[in-house]
Amino acid sequence: MTRRALLPDRLFDGESFHEGVAALVEDGRVLGLARADAVPSDVVVETVEGLLAPGFIDVQVNGGGGLLLNDAPTAETMATIARAHRRFGTTGLLPTLITDGPTVMAAAVRAATEAIAAGTPGVLGLHVEGPFLNPLRKGVHDAALMRAPDDHDIAVLSHATGGVTVATLAPERVPALAIRRLAAAGVRVAAGHTEATASDLAEAREAGLTGYTHLFNAMPPLQGRAPGPVGAALSERDTFCGLIADLHHVAPEALRTAIAAKGRDRALLVTDAMATIGTEMTEFRLQGRRILRAGGRLTTEDGTLAGADLDMATAVRNCVDALGLPLADALIMASRTPAAWLGLEDQLGRIAAGFRADLVALDAGLRVRATWIGGLREEA
Repeated sequence: MTRRALLPDRLFDGESFHEGVAALVEDGRVLGLARADAVPSDVVVETVEGLLAPGFIDVQVNGGGGLLLNDAPTAETMATIARAHRRFGTTGLLPTLITDGPTVMAAAVRAATEAIAAGTPGVLGLHVEGPFLNPLRKGVHDAALMRAPDDHDIAVLSHATGGVTVATLAPERVPALAIRRLAAAGVRVAAGHTEATASDLAEAREAGLTGYTHLFNAMPPLQGRAPGPVGAALSERDTFCGLIADLHHVAPEALRTAIAAKGRDRALLVTDAMATIGTEMTEFRLQGRRILRAGGRLTTEDGTLAGADLDMATAVRNCVDALGLPLADALIMASRTPAAWLGLEDQLGRIAAGFRADLVALDAGLRVRATWIGGLREEA
């Protein structure tokens, strides 16, 4: 691959903004940064309009492009989902399986293994959200399918896909030994759809829990004498928290509170996106239930939120426009922080020497112009 210099109007390297600086790219990797007037003469210069930043990483993506992973847990479905989200700046994601039966979960693990082996652009692994959840906090998940994990489940989730596996579970319903076994196998364990007490969560953290899935949603509110998952998460220094910044799942004030408590290095943006992303769909079916799309929300017919009609570029814009966050913080929460939680902080989330050339170009309104995955450009 020809060595190129991507020269944008402005560049965010994952920490700081630069002007008049190019990113040198070769063989899918960033070689480093160079002043525009210091780019070697044998390097092809490619001008980029707007802001060049690390590509977005979304750790919770149920669907896109008209498909849901649960409906067809295959490598082809994962590729379709990744393609749909790429036009919104997401260059790396975890296709997400919500609560389902053992056969479907095993199929999703096989699909992730195949997608990673095939080098499917944008697919970083798999997120399994359930079935080890609390039925009292089921949300749109099917409570009839929820259960405690057995040895077979742990073996399935511990399979080395070649990518990253995240498992969301309710710690009060999963033995600490099971969490310890998953963590020892390299699985990122997160608490979600849970009524865990602070004591439950302390035990889970000791066993290897490192994150919280869509903080505030599908968990009890913070109370002075019952901090629960929200209070525990906000008080911890080292755990990571996913936030759905669609302004429907969580009020702006609560989002600001969480980000102020956790900081940009522990709060990460997620979409919890469904099949609608990249389509004009007005409704779809989720495990037999009719889901309606209206006003930026996805709901069942009784009004229960059913995932989100959200892409990462919109989440970044919401953080800047509605929450008043610095752009750097929003970009970090969409790239560098999720990379860190997934253990990919030495590969993704920065524009620096040795990092993968997974990039996004944004216009002045923070809308996507183009993306690069492994240095290969695609127009939005």
